[in-house]
Amino acid sequence: MRTLCASTLIGEFFVIAFAGLVAMKDPDLATTTVWTVCGVGMLLSVLLCGMLGRRGGVELGWALQIALIASGFAVPLMFFMGALFAALWWASVHYGRKIDEAKARFAAQAEAQPQG
Repeated sequence: MRTLCASTLIGEFFVIAFAGLVAMKDPDLATTTVWTVCGVGMLLSVLLCGMLGRRGGVELGWALQIALIASGFAVPLMFFMGALFAALWWASVHYGRKIDEAKARFAAQAEAQPQG
């Protein structure tokens, strides 16, 4: 699960950076505000990669997905991109857990078989 989720988070890192570049074109948004918000989002996406094995890591990832969707109020395309990455996050968590379960099952079967 961690590999799939971390891949999604790294993809989000770049999407947040590009969204910051787009948001800079808005004259109503201050450059320092844009890069402070984007910097926090980018930092959080990288830090979450290391927190995925810990308690609450996946839940914080969901919070990041909600924030990414909400960023659509500043950059309208982010409504779509945020929803897309939320779907990718769901798939990473869901299928990642299935893969982890299958790996554990195969490892248990390999240990149960007699050495020949």
